[in-house]
Amino acid sequence: MTLHITSHRSGFPLGYTAITRIGEPDADAGIEFGVLELAEGQSCRFDVTRETAFLLMEGTIGLHVEGVTTAPLTRTSLFDESATCLHVSAGQRVAIDARGGAQLTMFAVDNDRRFEARLYLPKDVPNEHRGKGQVADACYRFVRTIFDRRNAPEAANLVLGEVITFPGRWSSYPPHHHAQPEIYHYRFTRPEGFGHAELGDTVLKVRQYDTVKILDGVDHPQCAAPGYGMYYLWVIRHLPGDPYGIPEFTAEHRWTLERDARMWQPRGVAAEP
Repeated sequence: MTLHITSHRSGFPLGYTAITRIGEPDADAGIEFGVLELAEGQSCRFDVTRETAFLLMEGTIGLHVEGVTTAPLTRTSLFDESATCLHVSAGQRVAIDARGGAQLTMFAVDNDRRFEARLYLPKDVPNEHRGKGQVADACYRFVRTIFDRRNAPEAANLVLGEVITFPGRWSSYPPHHHAQPEIYHYRFTRPEGFGHAELGDTVLKVRQYDTVKILDGVDHPQCAAPGYGMYYLWVIRHLPGDPYGIPEFTAEHRWTLERDARMWQPRGVAAEP
């Protein structure tokens, strides 16, 4: 079963590169995910047939869709700037114009229910300082939930967000799980950066442009190697009658959520405040 996709570590060519597909025979997450690379001045037009989200990774673009026509949208850093994302239902037409070189990620799920297109801007997606003050800040990271049940149209089947894992620290921690399938896609502050991803008892070494499918409700904590900031986008598909909400933390590690959790410290080394 191919859960760890490593075939794009050299980057992406111009055009659309599919990384996962709906209905694929091996480890199907029910989510189409790919990368759209545009040259300066290039335009793309989409007649959208599934619920779809377009996330700007870098560059400057203009977007045009029924009800939404934007001024130029720019992103220069995944780590220091929050997300710009367009979310549309099936049946809509989307135009993307690259004002310079640009890269977007695209996500789609089967859903024939219609809803109004929504554009999420960085001001709508603040950094949540998750893990601050827990286990000596060992899992302090930024979480950016772009849209979920709280702010997406009720008819939507997608959930989308980003995580910034600080160098040498953990994220998606304490270990947690959920029934809904999920995909992680990774970037690092340096091209040689790396981290580790767990899928249950399996540990994967993840590198630049890797993708991991999270299926069957396994725990999936992550960590970044010292010296390297680790970004990953996360996309989840709601299940029929079982939408994604709050994940379940694995019982044996829940104590790490306690703000005053007592941990071992080496003698003579003061604990961090």
